[in-house]
Amino acid sequence: MAHWLMKSEPSEFGIDDLEKNRTEPWDGIRNYQARNMIRDEMQPGDLAFFYHSRCETPGIVGIMEVATAAYPDPTAFDPADKHHDPRSDPDNPRWFLVDVRFGRKLARTITLAELKTFPELGALPLVRRGNRLSVMPVSRAEWEFILSLE
Repeated sequence: MAHWLMKSEPSEFGIDDLEKNRTEPWDGIRNYQARNMIRDEMQPGDLAFFYHSRCETPGIVGIMEVATAAYPDPTAFDPADKHHDPRSDPDNPRWFLVDVRFGRKLARTITLAELKTFPELGALPLVRRGNRLSVMPVSRAEWEFILSLE
């Protein structure tokens, strides 16, 4: 089992939305590196931190499980969707997604500012300057350390 961190803006889709709906497609990824991790590395049963980004207090707010293998992101083919990619072809899809299942909310938000203070997390892409990926791997040691902060 692998561990991940996946970012979403709570104004668009937050942990409360996932808790209400229980399982949702993690769509709209339009970065090749993030797409490759979703398509090539994520497996059903993997766990991911749900991270609220671009909000007053960015941070880890919950845990979710990867519920499906990767499959083509249908929003890429829908001209009415804000994630539409006119160059994406259903016969040769460019963008992929996985469905995620709600696990639980954390007892508190573990903020980005707090995460940056721990040398144990120095290799975590989230705390490195300039990293804007919306999907990133989390090592087992990082996962366990972050959970210990809860």
